[in-house]
Amino acid sequence: MARSAQGNSVYQSIDTLLKALSRILALIGGGLLLAVTALVVVSVGGRALIWAGLGPVPGDFELVESATALAIFCFLPWCQMERGHVSVDVFADWLGPRIDVVLQIAFNMLITAAAAFILWRLWAGMQDKMLYNETTFILQFPVWWGYAACVPVGTVFVLVAAWSVVRSVVDARAVFSGTDTTGERG
Repeated sequence: MARSAQGNSVYQSIDTLLKALSRILALIGGGLLLAVTALVVVSVGGRALIWAGLGPVPGDFELVESATALAIFCFLPWCQMERGHVSVDVFADWLGPRIDVVLQIAFNMLITAAAAFILWRLWAGMQDKMLYNETTFILQFPVWWGYAACVPVGTVFVLVAAWSVVRSVVDARAVFSGTDTTGERG
């Protein structure tokens, strides 16, 4: 009895930690998008007021590109933690809860593999940009900085996706043992 309570405590601790980390990243992503919006407004306003001695923000598109990519990466862990990624639920009621939980495990394994693949290619791309010292056209900042900012967030996404597999297995055990009371799976 104490062992299962301890196991449940570890499960809850990991789940709470990953939820908190995912939420913080999502808030950072939202902040980035607000900053990008402000940057675009200032830049477009500057273009409209060239006659008054103002102008566009130099390298605005470079900043928008990098910040938007990072914001998207920031949203992925939260979406996965909240079971928000696209799934096909058309047949879920027809197939029954047992098939549904098996499909959820398979889908979460696929998204974990996709997240790991994306992280691997992101890391390889960063290495490539560092090797060739590629910089942006106007601001001349190294392109690899954008990749480097996304790598830790991509790592969190892989961890959250892997955790979603564990969570799905726990859900499946509850369904197959007849102790599922939540009805929430994924």
